[in-house]
Amino acid sequence: MRIKVEFLVLLALGACRKDIEVFLPEVEKVGEQEVIVDSGEPLQPFLPQYKSIQGFYLLNEGNMGSNKATLDYYDYTTGDYTRNIYGNANPNVPKEMGDVGNDLAIYGGRLYAVINCSNKVEVMDKTTARRIGQIDIPNCRYIRFHEGYAYVTSYAGPVLISDDYKQRGYVAKVDTATLQVVDTCVVGFQPDELEIIGGKIYVANSGGYMVSNYETTLSVIDLATFKHQRRIPVAPNLHHVRADNHGQLWVTNRGDYFDVPSRLYCIDTHTDQLTDTIDIPVTGYHLDGDSLYIYGTAWSYETMDEEVTYAIVDVQHHTILTRSFITDGTDQTIRKPYGITVNPLTKDIYLTDAKNYVNPGTLYCFTPDGKKKWSVRTGDIPAHITFLGEVKTIHN
Repeated sequence: MRIKVEFLVLLALGACRKDIEVFLPEVEKVGEQEVIVDSGEPLQPFLPQYKSIQGFYLLNEGNMGSNKATLDYYDYTTGDYTRNIYGNANPNVPKEMGDVGNDLAIYGGRLYAVINCSNKVEVMDKTTARRIGQIDIPNCRYIRFHEGYAYVTSYAGPVLISDDYKQRGYVAKVDTATLQVVDTCVVGFQPDELEIIGGKIYVANSGGYMVSNYETTLSVIDLATFKHQRRIPVAPNLHHVRADNHGQLWVTNRGDYFDVPSRLYCIDTHTDQLTDTIDIPVTGYHLDGDSLYIYGTAWSYETMDEEVTYAIVDVQHHTILTRSFITDGTDQTIRKPYGITVNPLTKDIYLTDAKNYVNPGTLYCFTPDGKKKWSVRTGDIPAHITFLGEVKTIHN
């Protein structure tokens, strides 16, 4: 697929959107034409298994309250990177994508973008980015899929920092055929990422609005009954959760920003017990096979500055393979790493830089051995990437 920029359409858009800020698509050639096909290597079983990949979408979060979430697309078949494709694909949507893009995924023939402060999941055609509809979920955060349903975490209440926050969050079960919420399950406060494995849904409760009184547990939901089963104590202010090939969950926490640091935790899904802690800060990560690619930022009171780590953890053996997967010095130019993914077929590493959070960011592409191939300007706060290609099967 190639996203085409039609300038006559853009002129028409400028006439009908006088009351809001308009973000025009731009095309920049950053790579060479290439066909990316399956190498036959085993992939992560809880993600789509690709026969080929033709491109990827990148969701830029945008600043809270600014209505500046945007969608970019990189086309492997042309080497073209197109910024802000949503408005051009959807000229009749006056406010474009909305306020704060928090997650992005493809399931079936549709592209799903979780737009946090606009209280919706935007649903688009995966090849054209044209709007199909939306799922209304307040303060929504992350999305996963299983057998025709989408599961979306929701903070449920408004954006409000208070150690006496009263509103627990929930997971919404959505029929992907009708885009209707068919059930909800209450979990902890401010639930963030979720994962589905072994007939259970695991939810990272953050308590992120309850400063100094953070949540510390994973909620476990029985997938068949969609009922809350138990909580697993882990650490304050949980954030990410991802299953590996060995029946383990890899969970991260933000910590309390003072005495309790960010760390990486391992949960055995057979016993639902915490089995290991790896002493490494984790802000974001991506799991490819047995390699967990991590970027982590930690404040140092010795240097009075943030220390940034670009690490790879072997999840089978629970060992840190490297604390610097960028090998050519490009890490010295990155100001605020904010998103990471790995092409499951080529193993190229994609890392985003949010810079100062108010101006356009940068997407970097690195070879598997950590050398920069190219970089390109993105929208504001680039964060979430999902690949577009021919899929063998969808496991979740």
